[in-house]
This record gives sequence, structure tokens and C-alpha cells, in this order.
Amino acid sequence: MRFRQIFRLIGILNFFLGLSMLAPLTISLIYSDGSFLSLLYSIIITSGSGIVLFFLIKKADYPTLSQREAMAIVTLSWLSAGFFGSLPFLFSGSIGNITDAYFESISGFTTTGASILGNIESLPKGILFWRSLTQWMGGMGIIVLSIAILPFLGVGGMQLYKAEIPSPVVDKLQPRISETAKTLWKVYLFITLLEIGLLFLGRMPLFDSICHAFCTMPTGGFSTQNGSIAQFNSAYFEGVITVFMILAGINFSLHFKFLKGDFKVFGRDPECRVFISILVILIILVTFNIYGPIYHSISHAFRRAAFQVTSIITTTGFVTANYAQWPALSQIILLLCMFIGAMAGSTGGAIKIMRIILLVKHGYQEIFRLIHPHAVRPIKLGGKPVPEEVLNSIWGFFILYLGLFIVAVIIMSAMGMDIITSFASVAATIGNVGPGFGLVGPVENYLAVPALGKWVLIFCMILGRLEIYTVIIMLAPAYWRK
Repeated sequence: MRFRQIFRLIGILNFFLGLSMLAPLTISLIYSDGSFLSLLYSIIITSGSGIVLFFLIKKADYPTLSQREAMAIVTLSWLSAGFFGSLPFLFSGSIGNITDAYFESISGFTTTGASILGNIESLPKGILFWRSLTQWMGGMGIIVLSIAILPFLGVGGMQLYKAEIPSPVVDKLQPRISETAKTLWKVYLFITLLEIGLLFLGRMPLFDSICHAFCTMPTGGFSTQNGSIAQFNSAYFEGVITVFMILAGINFSLHFKFLKGDFKVFGRDPECRVFISILVILIILVTFNIYGPIYHSISHAFRRAAFQVTSIITTTGFVTANYAQWPALSQIILLLCMFIGAMAGSTGGAIKIMRIILLVKHGYQEIFRLIHPHAVRPIKLGGKPVPEEVLNSIWGFFILYLGLFIVAVIIMSAMGMDIITSFASVAATIGNVGPGFGLVGPVENYLAVPALGKWVLIFCMILGRLEIYTVIIMLAPAYWRK
């Protein structure tokens, strides 16, 4: 393990993370909100630490990074970003202790949207903007952004890219991985700007339009309002955000191909067809389940169901209704959505549609083999055979996901949390959803969770964002052996 190379690259990332704080610093100046010095100190400390690491550690002349080193860089970079991202909250007095500040920061960067803040509207504009910006940067990935804007990180770029976005299939849209990263970020930026424009046209204030777009495209869910999207009480805003949550839940490589002129790409992709089908079916089920007992208008029931199902299955976590008061069937559906997630290659979290499709196909194949023991029938996706190592990786991911989920639920329960809160808080954090049920429900927050419980959930958020393998492998003794 070449630690010089690892910490030197982390220093570079810290430097540019500090520079990103110039955006909220500018917002603070515009609004004269009193957070200017807090953000300035955060920039000095964050970028300063990066400069120190860069110049103190002698450059290591290695042509490539190993997969182990790439995983270490990605994991440590996210942990580091969480720490330095918490500084504006601490220095401004918005959050009073390191545990809560780190929780809020990691929740932002991992696009979970689980918050410990009660009165969000009382925060300075600069801090609110930083809170949203952490989600936007984390959505496509800190490392992917770095690969896109820092050509000298091209060393080992593919290893870093795969370590941060360990989907079942890594789409390489361009011959060079740095060009792939740039392409993804261009598509991401274009759709974000489009959403900002549509929200602003609907007369949402420009600041709120930017912040909500920054939290929609990464499927993050932080809002500038205490009541989330419900506070606007606007069918137009809900409609726009619903559409963009769906776009964020679709593989970004499909958006790129669509923008290049392949207008049938969404219909051809088997994962996209399944995702849209599941979404439509669940919206219909919830609509008819809440129509009557909760809402007396079918249009109102559909509006609430469409937004909330989309928000949870894409793991965005915006809220327009207190779904904890909905009938049991609707609550169960939303809970299942926390595990299902969106498409591979999207900014959504949880297990993801592609893995679920392949797990189902593999299960069916085993039944088929019992009936036809001598038949040779490979598992295919989109007409192409799926390699055995991909299937093994998916089964390993699924077992680890459920195993870690169960362990975390037991730990949360041991700290005195009720079973609903324990179950929902872990499901909502490891799936990067945000709001859950019980004490962490849609109209509550995570402030009541014990300090140790918050650190357990922080670990769950990082596990979910980096899709388990990248993080959990560092806990294996064999990883550190030469």
C-alpha cells in the first residue's frame, strides 16, 4: 500500500473541496447573512490542509493505482469530505457539536438527506447553500468530479471511477475515463440547469430553485423549507420535481445517448422498462389505497402518491405528505421502495433495479434447472449473457446488504430505539433515502437518535453511497497484508 500516493491525492481533493466553498461564501456576501467568516475559516482550513499534504508529501512516481489503493483513496476522501464539510455548520453555530455536524455533512455528501436540523429556515443563506451544494457534488461523486476537472488524476482514473461507482456494469461512454467523467458531469449540469429554469418560471424564488435543483438531481432531498416541498403547496412545483426525480433515477448514460439523438434508448433498455413499470404500478396501488380514507379527491390522492412513491424509490426523500398516517399497505410499499432503489448508473441509492432483475432471473434459472437438469440456459440482460462473476458479485452485495442491515438494526434497538425507528432509520440511511418512519418519520428528524446511533447511521450512509464493497473491504485483515 503506497500511502504517500494516497494522502497526496486526498490533499489535492481537500484543496478543491475548500475552493468549492467559495460559492456559499459568495451567497453569504450577497445576502449579508453573517456566515461569511465561518465559511472563510472553513475555506482556509480545508484548502490549507490540502496544500500542506500536497507539498509535505513527496510525489511518488507510480504510473498506476492498484485497486486496493483506489478503494482507500475513495473511502478516505469521503470521510475527509464529511469532516471538512462539517466546519461551516460548526463555525456558524448552526450545529453545536461535531457528531451532529458530521452527521449533517455526511448526509449531504452521500445524498441521504437525513437531517438533525429542526428550524431549517433560520439558517443563514450561505449555510443553506453549502448544505445543498454538498448533495449536488456528492450526487455524481466527488472522485468523478475530480477525474473530470483534474487531468493529473488520470493516473488510476478507472480504478477510482469503479471504486466510487461500483454498479453491476460500469458504463464507459468515452475512450478515456476522464472524458467519461466530464460527459457525465455535463449531462448532470445540463439537467440541473433545466430544472432550475422550470422552477424559477413557476415563480419559486431563484435561491430556492437552485437549492432544490441541487438536491433533486443527486436524489438528495435537503430542502430550504421546514416543511420540505409540502410547504410550497404547489402542484406545478411537485410535478416538475417529480419528473426530475425520475430523470435522476435513470442511468445517466441513457440521458447522454438520448441527447446525442438516440430517442428510443429509454424504451430499449430493459432496466429502464422495469423501473418505469414498477414506478407506475406502485403509484397506482398507493393512489387507490389512500383515496377515500386519506384524500377524498382522486386527483389529490394521485398527486400525493406520485410524488411520494417517486421520492422514496429514487431515494430522494422530499416530502409532500405525512405518509406515516397513510394506510398500512401504502406504508409497506414505501418501505419496500427504500430497498428497491432506482437504476444502476443513476444518482439513486439502495439495492437498485438491475441487481433485483438479475437476482430474480438467477432464482428463476435455478428453478428451471431443477425441471431441466441438462439444459444450458445462460442468464441474459438486454439480449447479452451476464458473466458469472457479475452474478456472484450481485449475490455477495445482496447478502452483505441484508447482513449489515440486520446488524445495524440490532445495534440501534440495543440503544433503546423502538423497533420501527430502528428498522426505518437503518433502511433510510443505508439506502440513502433520508426520511423513514417512527421517530425519523416524514415530519420528524434524526436529532433524537443517540450520539452512538448517529455514528452507526453515518457508517450506513457511507456504506450505501459507496455500495458496500469499497468500504467493507478495508475492514478485512487480508486487505492490509502485503
